Amino acid sequence: MGFREECREWLEENCPASIRTPMPENEGVGGGRRATYPNPDTKLWMDRMAEKGWTAPMWPTEYGGGGLNKEDARVLQEELGRIKARPAHTGMGLSMIGPALLEFGTEEQKQEHLPKIVRGDIWWCQGYSEPGSGSDLASLQTKAVEDGDEYIINGSKIWTSGADKADWIFCLVRTDPTAPKHEGISFILFDMTTPGVDVKPILLISGYSPFCQTFFADVRAQRKNVIGGVNKGWTVAKRLLQYERTSIGGMGGSVSHTNKWLGDYAKDYVGEQEGKIADPAMRDQVLDHRITDHAYGLTVRRVGEETKAGVAPTFMSSMFKYYGTEQNKDRLDLMMQMMGTQAMGWEGESFSGGELGTTRAWLRSKANSIEGGSSEVQLNIVAKRILGLPD
Repeated sequence: MGFREECREWLEENCPASIRTPMPENEGVGGGRRATYPNPDTKLWMDRMAEKGWTAPMWPTEYGGGGLNKEDARVLQEELGRIKARPAHTGMGLSMIGPALLEFGTEEQKQEHLPKIVRGDIWWCQGYSEPGSGSDLASLQTKAVEDGDEYIINGSKIWTSGADKADWIFCLVRTDPTAPKHEGISFILFDMTTPGVDVKPILLISGYSPFCQTFFADVRAQRKNVIGGVNKGWTVAKRLLQYERTSIGGMGGSVSHTNKWLGDYAKDYVGEQEGKIADPAMRDQVLDHRITDHAYGLTVRRVGEETKAGVAPTFMSSMFKYYGTEQNKDRLDLMMQMMGTQAMGWEGESFSGGELGTTRAWLRSKANSIEGGSSEVQLNIVAKRILGLPD
């Protein structure tokens, strides 16, 4: 039996029916110590996929991953898409800190953290931006002072997504204030329940508070959790940003699963005629989006195939981040058009949970062009690092 047949058979037997439907807003799959599961199948699906290693299909098996090669990993994504399965597990553990640990972590650090990420035991957040250090991230001022086998951390971070629910944070701190700003930074991990950590959610226009400001007052972090070496954190930070931008852009076949439902969404709200979307103008818009998305997916795949196995993302991650962000925003704009007045709901029985979730997701998508590096920053990187244009 070939891998596709094996994969298809396993998914048919193990993916619950409720997981083959659009994701409701209250059924996130980030995992973590404080996670709740309104739908028990959500946890069951994550556990089953984690046991196979398929929450991180290309990670080495010794760290809990699936050990798949690129071709088999792509087959798995195709088969998940075929049955319209929701992601089994998402989050910064899989898309950001995990890949960084694989590249820069010691064997002890990998064994400690990677299996927990695969299983969804720990929810991670990112401590990068500060109130005075956004695009100029290297100007960060959160400081860490060595004290034996620990560092004492003081300062604050902002836009720390999910910090109010996170178990651990990967954080940039200044360990040498006398060094040039890029050379005195360290990359360190610590538990968010450590005394001195204080998290304040920031309310967004979507009505949610996924972003937070996080304060550190004499927080003690273990020296053994410095990744990549003391004062070498900027190298790790830059690579992690490439992983983040790759994830946001949908590289590796992860272009929004919701896009699979776009045609069905149109038929539900616009109507259908002879199996087609009834409104010709909307049909053309959906078709245009699908063609563009398919071309984008092929470009992502081509770049992936040209990249040797195990090689980290390149500056192309900025192009994917920019383009994937625009695709996501366009998709949600289309969905809002399809819904008509049903897109205007904020609460009440006149609107379904899915409608309310789409409206909030549309509002939330406006931050896509800022988070992970603004679109303007990405276009500068594309111009300089990919096209080789002069300053």
